[in-house]
Amino acid sequence: MSWMNRQEDKAGKLQERGVEAVDVELEQAMKNFRLSMHAWSDAALSRPRTASQTLRRRSWRLAVGWALGCVLVAGSVSGGLFERQQQIELRQTADRQRAAEHDRQLQEQQARAQVTDEALLAGVDSDVSRQVPSAMEPLAQMMADDETK
Repeated sequence: MSWMNRQEDKAGKLQERGVEAVDVELEQAMKNFRLSMHAWSDAALSRPRTASQTLRRRSWRLAVGWALGCVLVAGSVSGGLFERQQQIELRQTADRQRAAEHDRQLQEQQARAQVTDEALLAGVDSDVSRQVPSAMEPLAQMMADDETK
């Protein structure tokens, strides 16, 4: 017998019984459903509770969550501080390099100035100085003439 035939048979039986028979059957089904729900709720209320285990698990999860959050915040803050320290060190290194370059340039300028000052003084010294004092110049000329002979 197919599914459709069964449905048709049920529909036919319902029509035969009438509306009162359906009401009685519906009333019986509702009564059975109500009784089964009461039995289920009584059984659910009478079984042992595990609330302490749930709270214990939840408290560990909460503690682990807070710990991981604190680690994340501490890592972020220390990373920021480390980055700032690196930038400060880079600036100090750059300042030292600039100061060393400036010192080197000053030393080069002083060395050039010293060389030019020494050359200037040597020129002035050669221009101003004489090999022999003026009072002894005739004697020096005689000596120079004797050496050539």
